[in-house]
Amino acid sequence: MSNSLENSHVGEEDTNDDIPLEGVQEVEGVEEASRDDDGVEQSSNKKKRGMREPSYVWGHFTKVTINGELKAKCNHCQAKLVASGHNGTSHLDRHLKKSCKAKGVPSVLDSLQKTLSVTRKDDGTSCIETREFDPIVARQKIATLVVKHELPLNFVEYEAFRDWMSYANPLVKNLSRNTLKSEIFKLYQAEKAKAMALLENNDSRVAITTDMWTASNQKKGYMVVTGHFVDKSWQLQSRILRFIYLPAPHTTEFLSEAFFKCMLDWNVDRRISVVTLDNCSTNDAMVDRLMGLIPADSMLMGGNFFHMRCVAHILNLIVKDGMKVIEEWIKKIRDSVAYWTGTPKRVETFEMAARQLQVKCEKKLVLDCVTRWNSTYVMLDIAVKYKIVFSRLQQRDKHYTSLPTDGEWEMAEKMLEYLLPFYSMTELFSGTQYPTSNLFFPMICEMRINLDEWDLSSVPVIREMAGQMIMKFDKYWAQIHGILVMAVILDPRFKMQLVNYYFPQLYGEGVANEIQRVRNLSNDLVKFYEIKSGNVSDAVVGESSSADVRFNFNLGTGCKFFDIKKFEAFASQNSETIVSKSDLERYLEEPLIKSTSDFDILNWWKVNQGKYPILAQMAKDILAIPVTTVASESAFSTGGRVLTPHRSRLHPMTLEALMCTQHWLWANSKGKILESEIFNGEEFVDEDESGPQHMSSLEPWTAHEQLKQSGNASCNLEMQVAAAFQHLENGFGRVGLRCWPDSGRARPDPNYK
Repeated sequence: MSNSLENSHVGEEDTNDDIPLEGVQEVEGVEEASRDDDGVEQSSNKKKRGMREPSYVWGHFTKVTINGELKAKCNHCQAKLVASGHNGTSHLDRHLKKSCKAKGVPSVLDSLQKTLSVTRKDDGTSCIETREFDPIVARQKIATLVVKHELPLNFVEYEAFRDWMSYANPLVKNLSRNTLKSEIFKLYQAEKAKAMALLENNDSRVAITTDMWTASNQKKGYMVVTGHFVDKSWQLQSRILRFIYLPAPHTTEFLSEAFFKCMLDWNVDRRISVVTLDNCSTNDAMVDRLMGLIPADSMLMGGNFFHMRCVAHILNLIVKDGMKVIEEWIKKIRDSVAYWTGTPKRVETFEMAARQLQVKCEKKLVLDCVTRWNSTYVMLDIAVKYKIVFSRLQQRDKHYTSLPTDGEWEMAEKMLEYLLPFYSMTELFSGTQYPTSNLFFPMICEMRINLDEWDLSSVPVIREMAGQMIMKFDKYWAQIHGILVMAVILDPRFKMQLVNYYFPQLYGEGVANEIQRVRNLSNDLVKFYEIKSGNVSDAVVGESSSADVRFNFNLGTGCKFFDIKKFEAFASQNSETIVSKSDLERYLEEPLIKSTSDFDILNWWKVNQGKYPILAQMAKDILAIPVTTVASESAFSTGGRVLTPHRSRLHPMTLEALMCTQHWLWANSKGKILESEIFNGEEFVDEDESGPQHMSSLEPWTAHEQLKQSGNASCNLEMQVAAAFQHLENGFGRVGLRCWPDSGRARPDPNYK
């Protein structure tokens, strides 16, 4: 890397915006120019570098030239290691400590003070042993601390931190933020190599989610690209591939080239299953361009399944259209909340009145963001619990003139009942720790049935609301992505029986043709995988034609709500007997698996992959597909915390290293970022309010933050699915919602009763 980068790339003070983002190859020069082996910052001036004290290792190695290449020959075992200047001396140090075979080699660590440490074993017992202090390991651990917990780079320069480190271990040498940054880039390199190896050694396809974000503190655009796959041990994995800075203008050509280059760098361009994107014309055009860059024979079914629209984004559009109908009904509630949260004095007055009236609600009032229906849901859910407080305060404050009427409170309560199922579905679809593709079909069918029931309501407002939402639903989901129907078939609890259960409710006279299309699609997919694996079966069920892999809704009225017991009774009475014994058909003729609270679909396929090898490979690829862009969008909240107003000058390459490395570290250790270990929730600020408006005229969907499983982490997936179906069935009930201060975001409250 050029000296200009070495001299300008300085922690939070980086200002050089003309540096190309070419990935990790440019990082090496930064590392060499910023530190030595003892953690002491060094200048890039060659004269000064020549004056520094040589490493102790040269007392044990002799420089020799072999075939024109400089080598370091061990004085003890005669081993020859590389000795060029850019390789450093760490490998020579490791050789002396661990690899040298000669006897009597003086231990490098004899001069270092040994300390006692308590080591916990796997069986839960502990033992006390001596430990030598290694400055290299110490720097690596500090870099890991800063990255994982989003600390500023100048954290290592805090006087109190240095005092504590000196007290804890006098052998620790102080680090500068430049030295820390070099260690972070080294950590980035190492973790990227692990992530790339994990992808390279995996035999399944990779599903991609991507989204754009504009950093409010920098006014710069970033694209995050995330890969999702099921690994060899049948664990669902996701890794951020790039957090790319994209200078304006963000045209279709520019976005598609940046995306495709990322795919090439990670060598997944020929292994993509589906790309999940927000719904906007720019993304549609980008997908068309990408399909021209990627060979059709490397895509799943020739690219028929390549593009999937984010379910959470579309669900947001559907509910927002319905919410427009009731704007006048909730206007006074919104005005009341705005009034009593307007000043600290009013907040104190409101809380005092609530205590006097003994209102049992510990949540604070929160004003909604009008472009996000779920924040309106949270506002209404909290406000209705305090309606008696609002009534009392009108008698005490003559300036408060927006008290809602009894009818408006009643409408708000009714809206909460109707919107709860959508909230539950959003929470379910926004999960990142379990497969979601197999949950889409039944949940969307139930939502469409609910809307049809609303359309028969005796309440005019509800009918009008249902009409608006049905129009938006039919615009986006009149056609269901074929891969999502296949995902249901690969769920051993449902198989074709769920299709047979729903299709008569969704279609008219053409139901037989639609079911046959599903069978044809199944056969086509099996043939595709058989050809790829070299194991082609001659068994065919019906004619195969899946050029059109979407299924049209033509839902009539009078459909019943979902009842799992009714479905199981239907399935038991309509079990199919299939004569053929192909891989697919042997699977379909097996009885359905009983739904249990601890059912794990990935583990089921792990156990049965030997029985159905082709279908197991299909399940690996299809069940890894996320139906939302939540995994990518969650990186934006992390980016908002990293790019604070006090750290707004971070260079894009530094930001990418911090973002990607943090994600990889958490994925390797605990599987996801634990916000409780990063911040306390009191300073949760939405940094993506001014998101990339060039991508869409709509606000970016951020349901992942509102519904991240802070409250439901201990609940298993089966319980969440059951709860969602229960809400869909009766439309009643309540969930606890916690609104984080100043964010307008809601999360399930585990303490709600």
